[in-house]
Amino acid sequence: MSNFLAIDTSSRYLTVAAVKDGKTALRHLPDCAMRHSVMLMSEIDKAMNEVGLAPADCDFFAAVTGPGSFTGIRIGVSAAKGFALGADKPLVSITSFELIAYNVTDNIFYTVIDAAHGHYYVCGYGDGEIILQPCYMSGEEIGKLGAPLYGFEDLPLENYTRVDVTKSLCPAALAAKPSREMYALYVRKSQAEEARK
Repeated sequence: MSNFLAIDTSSRYLTVAAVKDGKTALRHLPDCAMRHSVMLMSEIDKAMNEVGLAPADCDFFAAVTGPGSFTGIRIGVSAAKGFALGADKPLVSITSFELIAYNVTDNIFYTVIDAAHGHYYVCGYGDGEIILQPCYMSGEEIGKLGAPLYGFEDLPLENYTRVDVTKSLCPAALAAKPSREMYALYVRKSQAEEARK
């Protein structure tokens, strides 16, 4: 049984899970946009105190690495890296796509994340394998995919189902492989990078 801290700051919500000796403390703020940097450490502290978890107790530190909010992803990844470095423990990276896909049972489906302005980050799965690599698509392009769509937010898409973000973080963290490295997953350039052209 693993003890760990898992963080998801990749979207407008914030989720923190602390697990020790089979006990789980889950903190979820459904609308934390633009306040992740202010709220994260407080929520981590509350979750860890609830189960009596100290950084030294953790077998690993997990974070959702994107895609999603560029700033939010950096905050979560930086926090996980800081804890892992201080405690000399490994990291577990979970993509936003893996987090959505974790509890989906369809044979073929697509995970969808809002990228703003009528565009989305998309990844396709079939028989447990990736059949469409992470990409950036318009709503019109997504409409032609012809398989069920899943995500964590209310999205104006046909054949779309919203799944519960709080049910995926812990099992997805346990299913992933620990590493000494963690990198953000960016499917496209940030708005600031695009503006520099």
